[in-house]
Amino acid sequence: MSQMKIRAASASQLWRGASARCAEETRVWKRSGVRARSNKALTLNTLNPNIVKLKCADRGPLVERAEVLEKELAMGALKPFKHVIKANIGDGHALGQRPITYLRQVVACVAFPDLLTKSHIPADVKERAQLLLDSCGGKSMGSYSASHGLEVIRRHVADYIEARDSCPADWRNVCLSAGASRAIKLCLSMFCNDLDGKPSGVLVPVPQYPMYSAALAEFGLVQVDYFLDEERNWGLKVPELQRAVEEASKRCNVRAIVVINPGNPTGQVLTYETIKRVIHFCREHGLFIFADEVHQDNVYAPGCRFHSFKKVLTEMGCEYKDQELASFNSISKGYVCEGGLRGGWVELCNVDPEVRANLDKAISVSVCPTTLGQTAVDCVVKPPMPGEPSYCKWIFEKIAVQESLKQKAHMIASTFNSMPGFQCNIVQGALYAFPRIVLPPRAVDAAVEAGMTPDVFYACKLLEEAGVCVMPGSGFGQRPDTYHFRTTILPQHQLLMEMLDVFRKFHNKFIKEYC
Repeated sequence: MSQMKIRAASASQLWRGASARCAEETRVWKRSGVRARSNKALTLNTLNPNIVKLKCADRGPLVERAEVLEKELAMGALKPFKHVIKANIGDGHALGQRPITYLRQVVACVAFPDLLTKSHIPADVKERAQLLLDSCGGKSMGSYSASHGLEVIRRHVADYIEARDSCPADWRNVCLSAGASRAIKLCLSMFCNDLDGKPSGVLVPVPQYPMYSAALAEFGLVQVDYFLDEERNWGLKVPELQRAVEEASKRCNVRAIVVINPGNPTGQVLTYETIKRVIHFCREHGLFIFADEVHQDNVYAPGCRFHSFKKVLTEMGCEYKDQELASFNSISKGYVCEGGLRGGWVELCNVDPEVRANLDKAISVSVCPTTLGQTAVDCVVKPPMPGEPSYCKWIFEKIAVQESLKQKAHMIASTFNSMPGFQCNIVQGALYAFPRIVLPPRAVDAAVEAGMTPDVFYACKLLEEAGVCVMPGSGFGQRPDTYHFRTTILPQHQLLMEMLDVFRKFHNKFIKEYC
């Protein structure tokens, strides 16, 4: 057997095994007549079935295989590539982005207050760090904060929202969280309640960020897909929302909608008018809005501009004053990409007071998000101001990151569109491209024979033969008989150029092999 076939077989085996390990063990037990040990309190048969159903595409078997390949390379194994490029997830620091100096200096000072006596630390950094330390009960970031987060930071978040939207924001409606994901899951949990004998459903865009499908499966909520219009740059159309609600009404009560703006994985930026139409639709159907706005600082395309749901809702007038909205942001994206510090927040608008009381109770049970993550949030929402010692360096670093992302967003879409069989929409915003690929019939047949979907087959071959890890579109959702993958635009310029060159060579070889 050739080395190529051995590598493909290895990838196929890993994919199938990692994605269904527990189920396979159960089948083996049944075939052999051996039962699971009866003294186990938890077996696959007694485990919460919602956990069994849970999947997360951007942290699945392909990522596991990429890590194995990295270890093999480190041990001297010979591969067709020198290193693995992990383009599967929006992790800027893992792909070479340098931290923002001001943010890291403040975090360092609150974690190790002895730095406050050092002359090389800018005065505004010391002042911010001291303010945050004084806000902690024990004047140490090692102490617990309030469950909703430090009040001073929540007030700064509200000030940030007011400046962004030119409309009032109440700090008491702001809750800090360990990244946006934790806040999103907490809010989704409020809908775990059957009404009139039917479960609750949540409208989710397709393609979607896999955290939503995973969370809905975990909570036993029904995922109601609405398809974005790929031919119109992944546009969101209200008639498609209407279709989705009508079709789902027989099996669930549709009670909420998720809107991701800018889009992940699709990279579109919603217009002001589109957001108005979505809000009007939600009011007519009594839907709670989840506005996932974590990429609001990542907008690149000419003519595109981020508009928050909060701003548009406020400007639509008193008629919409009761429309429920939860809007989310995170320090994991934007220009800082501090995913490891786990900081984020949710602003809750027009939520029933009795519901808020119970949600606050649930938040209190969760204790507080990491205080270092809260510190990083404070640096994002209240950065240095003109005239302060850190301002010039901060604005230089911020603009450098944003300009680099803008260039790479254009580069990646134009490169894919120059390759035969690819169609990639403009990356208007966020940190990803989601190109569509036409696969030859022989490649589709080979995928079926290997027990994979065609896009997974393509991604596995790309990893094994070229060392590039991307995420198959089937993990995000796509229309039947279409194939996509998600790749991040985050690799630093030289690495991205290398990745795209490797991609082009691999794709040409793949097409020749299967045409």
